[in-house]
Amino acid sequence: MTELLVGTKKGLFVLEGEAGSPFEVAARAFAGQSVEYAMRDPRTGRYLASVTSWFYGPKIWITDDPSGDWDQAEGVELPEGGEEAVKRIWVIVPGEEEGLLFAGGDPGVLFETRDGGATWALNEGLWNQPTRPDWSPGAGGLCLHTIASWPGDPNRLLVAISAVGIWLSEDRGKTWSHGNEGLVARYMPEESREGTLDLCVHDVRRSPARPERLFMQFHDGVYRSDDAGATWIDIGTDTGLPSDFGFPIAVDPDDPDSAYVIPLTGSGDRVTPDGAVKVYETRDAGASWTPRTDGLPQENAYLTILREAFDSAGSGNGLELYFGATSGHVFGSADAGATWGTTAEKLPPVYSVRAE
Repeated sequence: MTELLVGTKKGLFVLEGEAGSPFEVAARAFAGQSVEYAMRDPRTGRYLASVTSWFYGPKIWITDDPSGDWDQAEGVELPEGGEEAVKRIWVIVPGEEEGLLFAGGDPGVLFETRDGGATWALNEGLWNQPTRPDWSPGAGGLCLHTIASWPGDPNRLLVAISAVGIWLSEDRGKTWSHGNEGLVARYMPEESREGTLDLCVHDVRRSPARPERLFMQFHDGVYRSDDAGATWIDIGTDTGLPSDFGFPIAVDPDDPDSAYVIPLTGSGDRVTPDGAVKVYETRDAGASWTPRTDGLPQENAYLTILREAFDSAGSGNGLELYFGATSGHVFGSADAGATWGTTAEKLPPVYSVRAE
């Protein structure tokens, strides 16, 4: 049995089912509110959800039973007296120590908790980063959307911000440095690209089997890093992709040469190319990409898949892949993308998908 946590424009949907079959709605929470992201801490079983209320703003909520009562976490706020406020929490991920989790949001903020999610504190090192006055938001805001810890090493952390690129820490988040060498901002005039901070990273995934390897979906590019994010290699040009624009990326945790992307036409028309839904797979670290379409709609399906709406469970030939679209569809594969089926449909626009 697989559990999917699907954050939507109108609440959280907990879906349950067998991989490769349609899922049932097991629970719904936060009806009418935007659930940006939800996850279950694999160490404790606790559920955490980022909810943006039209009245109260962004909050983190926690529970041990998603069909029951939820408790509001404390500390998801910026220092008093400033002009900034938290606009959205994009992602929540476990850290490498007991009770430690991280949350990233807009305006380019990182929060951490050491009690499993009940109370949070702002990461002062990133908040006070000297270049912050020069940071510019992407179309979705100044969003810290990716948090990638290093398996077994709590000192090492990577975050990605749209549109301020990759940031690396080697001291548990006390200090941060850039990791953007090799990224090319092709959406900017050529004369403005050199040395720019305006680097619109869309998503980054680390390979658990080889932690120094990361795959990135950029605003106009797909990249790979083999040195823990210090430098990046273009794997989206002339490698078989119909477009190098997209939002999410997924990896096979047992295969450091494996990654999956869902290309969209481009920033001006963010839908699947030619109305055909195709998941592209690489098994050679991005040297080539192969479309996987069996079971996915191939005609008049102009879907948009957002950055947090693609996730996986398991590994190898039994790798389960799931993605949701703003159309309200969720698609799933039980065989590493070889074949697909409709996991759910007629949901509100999907913001995030997390497979547990």
